[in-house]
Amino acid sequence: MRNFVLLNILIIQVLVLDLEQLTQEVCRVAREAGAYLRDEQQRLKAEQVERKHAHDYVSYVDKTSEEMIVARLRLLLPEAGFLTEEGTCLTEEAVEDEGRGVPCWVIDPLDGTTNYVHGNHPFAVSIALRNEREVLMGVVYEVSLDECFAAWKGGGAWLNGKPIGVSNKPIKEALLGLELPYDADMYRETGLRLIRHFYGYAGGIRMNGSAAVALCYVACGRWDGWIERGLGQWDFMAAGLIIKEAGGKTTNFEGNPFFLNGDDIVASNGLIQEDLLQALNDLTI
Repeated sequence: MRNFVLLNILIIQVLVLDLEQLTQEVCRVAREAGAYLRDEQQRLKAEQVERKHAHDYVSYVDKTSEEMIVARLRLLLPEAGFLTEEGTCLTEEAVEDEGRGVPCWVIDPLDGTTNYVHGNHPFAVSIALRNEREVLMGVVYEVSLDECFAAWKGGGAWLNGKPIGVSNKPIKEALLGLELPYDADMYRETGLRLIRHFYGYAGGIRMNGSAAVALCYVACGRWDGWIERGLGQWDFMAAGLIIKEAGGKTTNFEGNPFFLNGDDIVASNGLIQEDLLQALNDLTI
């Protein structure tokens, strides 16, 4: 009975939650974690890097960053669940919490780990808050440029406190992100065929090694579209809301706008969304 009462109190708190204020608090959490990542990049040694899968890396830095973030977020919403990339909180518990209507933090403590361990950029901290239906707020802190992208439901999209919006470029002028995920066996043919399709047809193609940052570049108009498969929720959850609040569009590969529980995403300024989806359809992926 006590748990039921606490749950209902939590739901009421979230319904009346000042999402703008919460987003500002989460930006501070992300910046603190980002400062730790920045300092540790110079200290990290090759022998301290582990391989989760082929070409998929993790280190003590990812794990410590995640622990820091989880501890701080628990102070903001003590009863909220967690879905975290490095397993600080069990994903099974997060799924159960969502089913009971409890909001859930979705965290990537270091997006762009391959860049990070090679001394490259960009890399970022990504934090989202979602319920079973939608994302309520999202923050992506790109560490090397000190850029904090943020959005909350109905509040627009922001970069370091200034409003941002997507571009208005057509496909012939569009700069596209066509990332190649670490699982080459799963994605090789898709990725290569997309590159062949858009190379010389779109305005340009780029890869930056961080899904969260790439999506935020679409949100602020630096890029015009982005496609990738083989993602975790922590890779795109926060940035997906930022794109939506910036006036863009996000779907899965089949064009469904409710993509939160999948592993693929097509994001754009909205003007070229059908071009991207049609390319996927033509390639019969």
